[in-house]
Amino acid sequence: MDATGPTGRLPRRVHAGYALGSLVTGAFGTVPGLLLLPYLTDTLGVAAGVAALLVLLPKAWDVLVNPVAGRISDRTRSRWGARRPYLLLGGLALAVLFAGIFAAPFGAGPAAGAYVAVAFLATATAFAFFQVPYVAMPAELTGDYAERTRLMSWRIAVLALAILVSGAVAPAVVTAGGEGVAGHRWMGLFVAALIVAGAVGAFLGTRAAPTGTVGESEPSLRAQLAVAGRNRPFRALLACFVVQSAGVATVLAGVSYFADQVLRDPETGPTLLFACFVGPALLVMPLWTRVGARVGKLAALVAASLIFAAGALALVAAPVLPAVGVYLLVALIGVGYAGQQVFALAMLPDCIAYDTARTGRRQAGVFTGLWTAGETFGLALGPGLYGLVLQVSGYVSSSTGVAATQSAPARLGVLLGFTVLPGLLVGAAVLLLRPYDLTASRLAAATPTRPADHGVVVGEESR
Repeated sequence: MDATGPTGRLPRRVHAGYALGSLVTGAFGTVPGLLLLPYLTDTLGVAAGVAALLVLLPKAWDVLVNPVAGRISDRTRSRWGARRPYLLLGGLALAVLFAGIFAAPFGAGPAAGAYVAVAFLATATAFAFFQVPYVAMPAELTGDYAERTRLMSWRIAVLALAILVSGAVAPAVVTAGGEGVAGHRWMGLFVAALIVAGAVGAFLGTRAAPTGTVGESEPSLRAQLAVAGRNRPFRALLACFVVQSAGVATVLAGVSYFADQVLRDPETGPTLLFACFVGPALLVMPLWTRVGARVGKLAALVAASLIFAAGALALVAAPVLPAVGVYLLVALIGVGYAGQQVFALAMLPDCIAYDTARTGRRQAGVFTGLWTAGETFGLALGPGLYGLVLQVSGYVSSSTGVAATQSAPARLGVLLGFTVLPGLLVGAAVLLLRPYDLTASRLAAATPTRPADHGVVVGEESR
């Protein structure tokens, strides 16, 4: 078994087991982006601009901690392999800390906001030690180019389900729990239980999976980061995905505000919006897989991104559209989102496998550490940008658990932040993919080199 893992198809139980980890990534990637900003502004009474910083800064910490988590997992030796211990331990720590974010021991006000920021920082750190090893695993589970797409299709299908369940049910739990602080506490426990199920399921489901062999790594984190930075396809893909993650996150951050201020349906609006956004992902995933096989992953990623952008920009007409038209446009955005996620995540293991084949060094953890740091930063940047739009447009915060009456400019800010901003971010980001040139044939032609040849590889990849 080589450093890039075995060839051929993986058992279905490995597909399913690995995909269960998306319950963790889906829940943590969705619920804070969906509920944390309105929790701060409409329950704890934190000003929108300050709330935006409180959401952004703890996640920005991941830019530093994720590569470290990747390097640590690269060097881990255990009877469970290099990655699996972190699925269990990181996942369980994440569950406990997530529930703590919404514990609200200081009630409302500045102290409450500071507590959320510290708790969110600790939770983001635990998430890094789950997510980085988890994302690193596909490059080691299989060396087959097409099999990685199939593996990602399973993962994205479960991810879509996790987003649907956590995003649709979490607001309902808040409502059933009495709104305000009490409702958010119950929601925190619900999401924590979902995270535990995903972490334990992924740990047990991958126990018989191949993990590859431990290869030679660069001697320092700085050297590993330098190698990753010289990987041109990886650089292009990462830059695009970070910007697009910010665009997706603005949609998540704006759901509650959009349902309340534009649709005038704060009770059922968020759930319907989430169902329309994520539901299509479950239906069109097999179609996207066939599209990718026909036109290639890169072209399919561009097409999916443009579909997302077109739907988001068209949604700016929501105030004059019938409700069914609004939900259909949100469904179109969901179709684009499904393809954008599956192909970006299928292209990442290709970049890692190419680097391993060319250099003979096992550095999946560092690549995925940078990837998840960028993704997490993008997912935090989205709510931060949305919060700044609310602040500029004059959004009024509340400490009652119910949104205050807003002015016309504030409602316009809610609309533009939910439509135009994500449309521009996701659509324009495809321009960053121009340097990406990794194809199946190029990956197949890559051959391992001796460490002495590493300078030649660097020269080739940095051109």
